[in-house]
Amino acid sequence: MTRADVIAEGSAPLRARWAWVHVAVGLVLVTIYCAGPVWVQAPAMVLAMLTGMASLYVGPNRNLARSDRRPFQMIRVAGWLFIVATAIRAAVPSTMNTPPTAVALIPNSFIVPAYLCLGYAFLVMLRRRRADDDDPARVDAVLVGLAAAFVTWTFVISPAVQSSNLSGYQVLDALFPIIDVVILILVAQLMLAGGVQQAALWLMITAAACMFVGDLLFSLRDAQLIDISPTPSNAAFLLMFVLIPASALHPSTRTLVQPQKIVVRDMSRLRMTVIGLVVVVPTIVTSLMPLGSLFNDLIRAGLCAMIVLSVLGRVVRSNNSRVKAERMTRRRATHDALTDLPNREMLSETVAAWADRATGEHLEISLLFIDLDRFKMINDHWGPEVGDELLCAVAGRLGEQVRAQDVVARIGGDEFVIALASASHLRLAESLADRLLDEFAKPFTLSVGEVVVSASIGVAKSTGGAHALELIRDADTAMYKAKGSGRNAYALFDTSLREQVRDRVKLEQALRGALERGELAVHFQPIVDIAADELDGFEALMRWNSPELGFVSPVEFIPIAEETGMIVEMGAWMLRESVQQLQQWLDVRGPDARPLHVSVNVAVRQLRDGSLVTLVDDVLRDTGLPPQALWLEITESGVMEDIEAALLTLNALHSLGVTLCIDDFGTGYSSLSYLHRLPVGIVKIDRSFINDVGETGTNEPIVRAVLAMTHAMGHRVVAEGVETELQRNWLRDQGCDLVQGWFYGKAERPENLTSWIERPVAA
Repeated sequence: MTRADVIAEGSAPLRARWAWVHVAVGLVLVTIYCAGPVWVQAPAMVLAMLTGMASLYVGPNRNLARSDRRPFQMIRVAGWLFIVATAIRAAVPSTMNTPPTAVALIPNSFIVPAYLCLGYAFLVMLRRRRADDDDPARVDAVLVGLAAAFVTWTFVISPAVQSSNLSGYQVLDALFPIIDVVILILVAQLMLAGGVQQAALWLMITAAACMFVGDLLFSLRDAQLIDISPTPSNAAFLLMFVLIPASALHPSTRTLVQPQKIVVRDMSRLRMTVIGLVVVVPTIVTSLMPLGSLFNDLIRAGLCAMIVLSVLGRVVRSNNSRVKAERMTRRRATHDALTDLPNREMLSETVAAWADRATGEHLEISLLFIDLDRFKMINDHWGPEVGDELLCAVAGRLGEQVRAQDVVARIGGDEFVIALASASHLRLAESLADRLLDEFAKPFTLSVGEVVVSASIGVAKSTGGAHALELIRDADTAMYKAKGSGRNAYALFDTSLREQVRDRVKLEQALRGALERGELAVHFQPIVDIAADELDGFEALMRWNSPELGFVSPVEFIPIAEETGMIVEMGAWMLRESVQQLQQWLDVRGPDARPLHVSVNVAVRQLRDGSLVTLVDDVLRDTGLPPQALWLEITESGVMEDIEAALLTLNALHSLGVTLCIDDFGTGYSSLSYLHRLPVGIVKIDRSFINDVGETGTNEPIVRAVLAMTHAMGHRVVAEGVETELQRNWLRDQGCDLVQGWFYGKAERPENLTSWIERPVAA
C-alpha cells in the first residue's frame, strides 16, 4: 500500500516520532511500576495498558488500508483479554497465590484465548509478508523454536513435572512458555523471511521476546524454582503493551502486512552462529545432564533429534533451492520469456547435437525461418500488448503443426524458427512450409477481434557439417528472398543467395556515410505540359556515385536505405536540395515566366515519421518557395499499408498547401476505391502501362479508364516513361495532362538543364 492509498481513505499516515513518543511514555510508566511506591504501581499499569490499547486503534487506522488491518484487530482482542485477566487477578488476589489454586483457572481462561489471538495475528502477518514459500526462514524459525522448547522443557517444565511437591495447577502454569515458543517461531519467521526489516518489525520482535521472558519468570515463580516477586514478570507483560502498539503507530507497520521482495543474501555470520548454537547447546546439555526418568529423557532426546532433523531438512531444502534456482536460471537463459519457446541459444544447441548425428544416421536437418509480414503495423495500430498477444497465438499455432521431436523457437521480435530432423529423401520442410502458409491464412482470435497476418518463410537444409548459426543465417537469407518475392510465401536457400547477401552487406556499409562524404547528388527530369508542350517542372531523383562501387542504381540502394532507416536523413537532405534548386531557377526565370514545380519522392519511412510535416514547413519557410510549387510523391503501396495513419500525415501536408501525388499508380493496390479519400491532386501512371500505347496495345483501355476516372475526380495525370513521339501523341489525344520520360530528356544535374530553364518551350 502506498502513502496515497492511505490518504485516499481519509487520513495521512502517522509520523514515526509518535511511535517513539509512545515508547518513551510507556518506558516511563513501566519504570514507575517497577521502582515507584506501591500506591502508584496500579495506576501506572492501568495507564500503560489503556494507552497501549488506544494506540492499537489509532495506529492501524492511520497507517493501514482497511483490508490490511485484520492482524491488529486480533491483537486488540488479545489486549482486551489480557486486561480482563489482569483485572480479575487484581480483584481476586487469591488467583495470584503461590502455589496456584483452582481459582487461577479463571484468569487463565482469558489468557489462553489471548495467546491464540496473538498467534493468529502473527500467522496472518507472516502469510502476507512472506513472498516465497521456499525461503529457509521457516526451517530457521523452527530451529529457534525447538531450541527454546528444549531449554524450557529442561529447566522449567521437566523440574515442575518431576517435583512431587507441585500441584497440577503449577504444572499447567509451567506449560505456558510452550505457547510462547510457538509465537516465537512465528515471530522468528517474520524476522528471517527476508524483505524490509524496519522499526515496526523490531518492535514486534522485542515485544514477543518480552512476552516469553514474562511467561518464563511467571512459570519459574509458580513452580517455586526461583523466589522472586511478580513485578519483573508483570513488567515484561507491560513492555508488550508498550512495544506492540508502538509497532502499530510506526508508519513502517505496513511492511508487516504486505508481501516483501525476497533479497537473496549469503548467510550472515550471526545467523550461522545462532544455528550452530541451536545444534550444539542442546547436544552438550543432554550429554552433561544426568539421566532422569525415562519420560523426561525421551522428551529431551526427541527434541534433540528434531533439531538435528531440522538442520538436515535445511540442508536438503537449501540444496533443492539451489538446484531449482539453477534450473530456472538455465530455463531463462534458453527460453523466450514471452512465449516460453526455446530461444536462439537452445535452438543452436539442439541443431548442433543433431548435426553430430546427421552423417551417421543419414539425417537431413531443416530450418524454417518464419517472419511475420507487417507485424509493426499491428503494434502501431493496437499497441504492443496486442502484438505480444499475437506472438503467443502464433507460437501456439506453430506448435500444433510440428511433431513432438521438432523444435519451435522464437529468436527475437516477430521471428520464429522451426527445426526438423528427418530422412534426407523426405520433403518434410517444404510440406510444413505449405501447411504453415495455409494456417496463417486463418485469422487469429485476439482481444481486439480476429486478426489476419501473413508470414514469409525461408527454408535451409543440411545433411551435417553445417554450423547451427550458419544454418540459421541461411534460413534467414531465404526468408528475405520470400519477403522480396511479395511476402506470404516460402523460399529455399541456395548458395547464390549467400553471394547476394554479401553484396547487399557491402552495399549497405558503403551507403552509410555516403551523404556526409558528398557522394549523393540530386538529378532532375523534366515534366512537360503535353498540351502546350511547355516545361511544367521537374522530378527530383537521388543518385549515388560511390568511389568504391561506381554508379549504383537507385533500384539497388533505395530499398536498403528504406529498410535501414537511412532514407529519413537522405530524404530530408534531398527535399532541401530540390526546393533550394527550384527557388534558384525561379529567380533566374523571373516573375513573369511560367511557374515551375519540383516533385520529390517521399519514402514510406518518411511518411510514418512524425517530423515530416515539420520538415516540409521549415523548408518552405527557409527558402520562400510557394507551397503549390512543391509536389510530394507517395507510392500507393506505402499509403495502403496503414491508410488511417497515412491520412493524418497527408492531410497535414495538404493543409500546408503542397501538392500530393500518387506515384506508380496501378502497380500495387487497386487504389481507385481509396483515391477519393486521399487529398491528392496528381496521379502518375506507371511506365509499365505506357510502353505499348499508340500501338493498339493491351494497356490502352486501362490508361483511358484511369484518365477518365481521375479527371472525373478533379485530378491531373502525369504519364511516366514516355520514350517515343507515338506515345506522346497518343497520350495528348487522350487528354493526358503531363508527361515525362526520355523522349524529353533523362534526369540530369542542374548545370546540364540550363537550356530548359532559359526557354519556355521544350524541344
